This record gives sequence, C-alpha cells and structure tokens, in this order.
Amino acid sequence: MKKILLLSLAISLFSCKEGDATKQQENSQTVVATKTTEKSYASFGEKITSADALTNTEMKAKFDKMQVGDTLAVKFIAQVDKVCKKKGCWMRLKLDDSLTSFVRFKDYEFFVPLNSDNREAIVEGKAYITETSVEELQHYAQDAGKTQEEIAKITKPKREYAFMAEGVLMEE
Repeated sequence: MKKILLLSLAISLFSCKEGDATKQQENSQTVVATKTTEKSYASFGEKITSADALTNTEMKAKFDKMQVGDTLAVKFIAQVDKVCKKKGCWMRLKLDDSLTSFVRFKDYEFFVPLNSDNREAIVEGKAYITETSVEELQHYAQDAGKTQEEIAKITKPKREYAFMAEGVLMEE
C-alpha cells in the first residue's frame, strides 16, 4: 500500500513539474509572438523614436490643462483621423471619439502620405492651444455661404488643440 501511495505521489509531482515546463514554454512562445508583432514606421521630418510617447488620452489631459498662449514640447501617439488630400501638409489626430488635434509640420519642410487616414502616427514637437474669435468664425461662415440665422448662432470662440510636428513616425 505504501508503494502505491509513493508511486502516486511521484507521478503527481512529475506531472506538476511537466505542467510547469509546459507553461514556461507557452510563456516564452507568447513573448516571441509579441516581439514579432512590433509595428513598422516610416519616418518624416526630423528623426524621432517611439520611446516615451504619451497615449492620445494622456495628451488630451495635457491639452485640457493648457491655455491659449501655452506651449508644451511633447511626443504622443494617436490614430490619424484626416489628412490633407492635396499634399499631405496637415493631419488631424484623434484624442478621443469626438476630439482631434490639428497637426502641421515645422516650416512646411515635410509632408505625410495622402493615404494616412486611420494609421497610427507618433508626432514629436510643440503642442499649443488656438482660439478663433466669434467675429472670425462669423466671417468664415459668411464666406461659406451660411444663412444669417446660422451666423447668428455663432456666439462662442472656438478653442482648438494644435500641434507643430518636428518629426513624425507613420505606421506602414
């Protein structure tokens, strides 16, 4: 009886150790799979790296604390919402489902691909806040052919999150 009990104990110990080895193999396979799914980026403007980039949510929180006239040197990652379809001379990056940051490129020295919509981008440069006055907004509305009723509804200045990128990494 003791032999059977010892044999059962040895088998259970062996199977536990084998299970641990299997888990270790699975874990190492997971790490390898993670490493093989790293994204590839094309570089535009100054050379930048993806290291230490804020998320779009973290960047939105920074923008929310800024005032008109503030400037912040920063790097963040976000999805491209829209891009200039003529030259690729500007893009809008999603900060959340309804808010974007308007990105231009330093000294108009570089552009991004015209088909950049919905790609992931990392931008490094200066974040700032712009505000368009009621008078300007009404003037733009008038230029756009809006009715007097539509123009009269413009009663608040428009605050916009803006960014001057020195370098961009665009998901390939």
